[in-house]
Amino acid sequence: MTTEEQKVMRKFLGWFFISVGVILILILLSGTFYIIGAGERGVLLTFGKPSMEAKGEGLHFKIPLVQKIIKMNVKTQKYEADLTAASKDLQDVKTKIAINYHVLPETTPSIIQDIGIDYRENVIYPLEQETNKGITAQYTAEELITKRDMVREGMKQSLTEKLRPRGIIIEEVSIIDFSFSSVFTQAIENKVTAEQNALAAKNKLAQVEYEAKQRVTQATAESEAIRIQTEAINKAGGSAYVQLQAIQKWDGKLSLVSGGSSMPIINLNPSQPQIQVTGNSTW
Repeated sequence: MTTEEQKVMRKFLGWFFISVGVILILILLSGTFYIIGAGERGVLLTFGKPSMEAKGEGLHFKIPLVQKIIKMNVKTQKYEADLTAASKDLQDVKTKIAINYHVLPETTPSIIQDIGIDYRENVIYPLEQETNKGITAQYTAEELITKRDMVREGMKQSLTEKLRPRGIIIEEVSIIDFSFSSVFTQAIENKVTAEQNALAAKNKLAQVEYEAKQRVTQATAESEAIRIQTEAINKAGGSAYVQLQAIQKWDGKLSLVSGGSSMPIINLNPSQPQIQVTGNSTW
């Protein structure tokens, strides 16, 4: 290698080490500060040991390669889980629930120390399973549907009591869905169909009874009318009934009578004698 080549090589190595040094310095400098965003808390670890003072929002400094920061979300979060249990009448029930919760900011260091960053899988989910089994066993499969709000409130109260001491606050619990075995589901559908048919039959029976009462009422009214007419006829004599029938059938016109038959002419004045026309007569 010539002298000129050696100079070039030394120059190259010099720039290389300078570049590496600058990069290392930048890395060290960037590792001396960190930013905690809104809705977050930071837990500072020194050689893996957490500081029990949660770091709030803003710019903070730490010792590079010695300290590490873990950020935790303390805003309201949603967590869904699929749970299984047995009802009071020993039906297998699959329940899907969703909870809204948040972590108490001041408890983030203890959560990291005692539970870890995966606290949802390590604590929330097992307690949801335990709570679900306990609450579901208090109700029959049908009651889980008809008393859904009571089941939800029971789960919320139980989870609140179990998770609050750990720094996790339950805001709301929602039951998204209940799933049962195919046999039980078919039995429920059959029951609903039977109840609907029974209701339809009941309504039809009520309609028939109503129509029968109408007919009875109508028949009673007609019977009463006949009774009143009969009493009036008995008081006035038989001729009054003949006149009544003739008046009801009379179309308001006078008739021409011919032939050898006789026909009574209605006298609308009972005090006058009846007139009878026979033979060929014309009015």
